[in-house]
Amino acid sequence: MGFRWNSPLTQVLAVGVICFCCPGMFNALNSLGGGGQVDSDVGQNANVALYTCFTIFGLLSGAIHNKLGPKWTIFIGCTCYMLYVGSFLCYNRTKAGAFTITAGGILGIGAGMLWTAQGAMMMAYPREQEKGKFIGYFWAIFNMGAVLGSVLAFGINFHTTERKPLGDTTYAVFLAIMGVGTITALSLAPPSSVTHSNGDRILIQKFPTWAGEIKEILKLFLNWRMIVLIPMFLSSNWFYPYQFSTVNGSYFTIRTQSLNNILYWASQIGGSYSFARVLDFQGVNRRTRALWGLTIISCCFVATWVGGIFFQHTYTKDTPNLNHDFKEGASYVGPLFLYMFYGLNDAAWQTFIYWLMGAMSNDATILSRYAGFYKCVQSCGAAISWRINAVKTPYMTELIICFALLGASVPGALYLALRIKDHSDSDTDLDMGASSDKQEIEA
Repeated sequence: MGFRWNSPLTQVLAVGVICFCCPGMFNALNSLGGGGQVDSDVGQNANVALYTCFTIFGLLSGAIHNKLGPKWTIFIGCTCYMLYVGSFLCYNRTKAGAFTITAGGILGIGAGMLWTAQGAMMMAYPREQEKGKFIGYFWAIFNMGAVLGSVLAFGINFHTTERKPLGDTTYAVFLAIMGVGTITALSLAPPSSVTHSNGDRILIQKFPTWAGEIKEILKLFLNWRMIVLIPMFLSSNWFYPYQFSTVNGSYFTIRTQSLNNILYWASQIGGSYSFARVLDFQGVNRRTRALWGLTIISCCFVATWVGGIFFQHTYTKDTPNLNHDFKEGASYVGPLFLYMFYGLNDAAWQTFIYWLMGAMSNDATILSRYAGFYKCVQSCGAAISWRINAVKTPYMTELIICFALLGASVPGALYLALRIKDHSDSDTDLDMGASSDKQEIEA
């Protein structure tokens, strides 16, 4: 069949474009450290407010999405991203930090809504054998936004070798691109009209009542599948303050930070897409693929973070003249590749999380709750981590906490991976058998 706007792939690609414009530009800005400001305190405190509100509304956004649908849920989220970037443009002129911090809190509400809707679509729209591919496509398009934002920041600030705030032009360009994404959100099709090429529709439960929806959300705190993944959820954004502020924001010049981010987000594109193909490999059953995936990402993060320990020994908060530039040559290559592998690991980690959740159900309503719970826990971790960063915690301490939390995520992920089934065709399949006698016959 030819192009159809209401096809599952087209809708997920459209959400990728929206996230290219809004969260993608936000990531480009946030990865500069302090939102592109030399004094990172306002940006860090805005992130604490953002992720605190994200924690609350990430949990509630499953219900909001199931009531409003993806179009309006994502549209509202996009407008909050625009407000946040606009607050930094205002801060350049007025130094009104309170407005930026408030905008961060409001963005936490909007981001919870956007990412819950996005997660539900990305996991529920594809067929079971294509879930990794859809996640990879989305992640590639989304991170192209951060790459573009970083390219723009690099070009605009190329002749700036000292550390100084981003100019008004950079913020204005980011704001304009976010406006495109916000308008695009209004074109999304309702889930009820999305059909596969053979006419099959997306599985959607009828919205019960607000009380019933809240009850289903609260049940997630007793759901063993969610409980065992809490460490993995918590760790999935925990390392951002360390990577963006402690490494990139503290060690490099503003133009080199932008160059680093181009390659960081580009590494995410390749990492997510390649890893997603492994998870969709049809030569073995889904449980085996889950175990392969967990083994690969565990080996990658251990190797990368051990390298990070060696690098972190080269500087502390008290080290003078931390203003390193890409023109330094050979001494720049090692830190650059470490930073790129941080990005690759991040993409693989989050791709695996989404794939695991997508293996639990095909129902958009259920998966929106899973996505909301994931974002709730993830944002709780990010809020704590940004606060740890904001109170001037020693750099090595930050690194060790990140590394330890990643390691603590493996047992729960392994426990779930061993119980993955090849098919999730009905609600009864959601209880994926904690004992071996309930597991499916191996394919």
